[in-house]
Amino acid sequence: MKIMRLTWILHAFLYYGLVPRCETGTGSLDLPHEFLAHYFASYPKLAADCEKDNSCPYKAHLNKNVCWGFEDDCDSSRRYSNPICDEDHKGWVKTKKEQVDTFYKQGDFGYIQNYRDSMKLICKPSFPTDSALECSENIEFCRGRNIMIDFRGLLNRTTAVMYDMDVLKPGEIGGKCELNKGPLTAEVARLSSLQTWLPELRNFVELHESPMVNPQSQCDQIIKTPVYIMKIDATVNMYHHFCDFMNLFASLFVNSTTNNIDMFPTNTKVLIWRTYKYSSSFEATFRAFTSNPIMNLNDFKGKRVCFKNVVFPLLPRMIFGLFYNTPLIWGCRNSGLFNAFSKFVLHRLRVDQRSAPNLNKIRVTLLSRETRYRKILNEDNLLQTLRNNTNLSVRRVAFTWQTDFVEQLSIIAETDILIGMHGAGLTHLLFLPDWAVVFELYNCGDVHCYADLARLRGVKYMTWQDESKVSKEDDGSFKENGNTEHPKHSDYAFDTAEFLKLVNEAVSYVKKSGSKYKRDEL
Repeated sequence: MKIMRLTWILHAFLYYGLVPRCETGTGSLDLPHEFLAHYFASYPKLAADCEKDNSCPYKAHLNKNVCWGFEDDCDSSRRYSNPICDEDHKGWVKTKKEQVDTFYKQGDFGYIQNYRDSMKLICKPSFPTDSALECSENIEFCRGRNIMIDFRGLLNRTTAVMYDMDVLKPGEIGGKCELNKGPLTAEVARLSSLQTWLPELRNFVELHESPMVNPQSQCDQIIKTPVYIMKIDATVNMYHHFCDFMNLFASLFVNSTTNNIDMFPTNTKVLIWRTYKYSSSFEATFRAFTSNPIMNLNDFKGKRVCFKNVVFPLLPRMIFGLFYNTPLIWGCRNSGLFNAFSKFVLHRLRVDQRSAPNLNKIRVTLLSRETRYRKILNEDNLLQTLRNNTNLSVRRVAFTWQTDFVEQLSIIAETDILIGMHGAGLTHLLFLPDWAVVFELYNCGDVHCYADLARLRGVKYMTWQDESKVSKEDDGSFKENGNTEHPKHSDYAFDTAEFLKLVNEAVSYVKKSGSKYKRDEL
């Protein structure tokens, strides 16, 4: 049986280009078990081959009549998941159905469907060896075949490239295809570094010959491995950088077709559109998407590079984008897209995920800040109050650039209640278990940021309500420097009794929410 199983894995590797990972429970597919039925539904040929092959280890995931949620014929009963809209929509829409549909289009797989529906050929091929360029509305997502990009102009730049919009000049990107220039000029009002690919693709031109037909005359380097070219946000800030990762994940679905060799490949390359060497405390997250080193523009300086397959993914600062600028309707939570992102990253980074909470020992994690502002002045007292409850397992953590990120995720995946002041560290809520609570101890006037992110992820959100039971303290230095006073530039102390009351409310929620999950074996 082991030989037959290996035969199937090798067959999948050779025929579909899948990367074998025999050490995982899902064999060569290396996907969370929640994905498998949906994955095979997306690839009927692979599903049919598996059904015929007695050695295929995935038979339990076939013929489930499911879909992700972005497909044209995917009704709500078959989706990966559905939003929960059990609160009032506050007037945005007229009916409950409109409320659900609006949330689904704003931050769930309906968002993916919008992009897929808007895809249009910008440069049309005439022959199979020709180039092609296809883009969504507003040129926010594009993919190309047999594309040449001329990076020789980088040799003349005296400053580093980061958010520059003049990296390419006219004619420094192109392909052998029939170009429709209209879409590349109609959206000039949206010309922005992190909102659209227009700054680069407006310079696209028709070439007389396909780069892959006679590459010696047009290419100094040829890359046959699929490449994701990314323009990224601030890499030192988890909230901002995870906009990049979330949009890259969403782009996998926008890019997928039944002819793809794999919806979730790792044999890809990532090119960061800047000359700085990529470095980030969150760099390990890229391992969920690629097994190759991260490239930057300096790797190609002075060369004409021809890409066999290239994707320009969704961007982190798009108007009405994910998740930095998501306009989220009231009363809904639980995006299947965000749930899938969480499961995908944890699985690919080999972080264990619990199937249920231990309701007799709720795990509480408090994020302790080592930054200048927004410290919890009576943090020790609050922690001791929690530790007096023997039914709680309480941990204080201070995640810094020195803390291994996979270790951080391992702690968060084991957390039932996450507590922290307003700040990028709360982005960890994306990787909480489904039954968990995030308690933003004080939101510092930024009411929607992490409340909306928690709603998208589908975890319970809480924050401090009684202003009379919180006090702030600052040294005045921020205001002395000519800046406007802001709640984010102070430290805070909290009433212990009120804090305990709110945590007990969170405990009650975890017990109620977690009771529907199968208990972990002790």
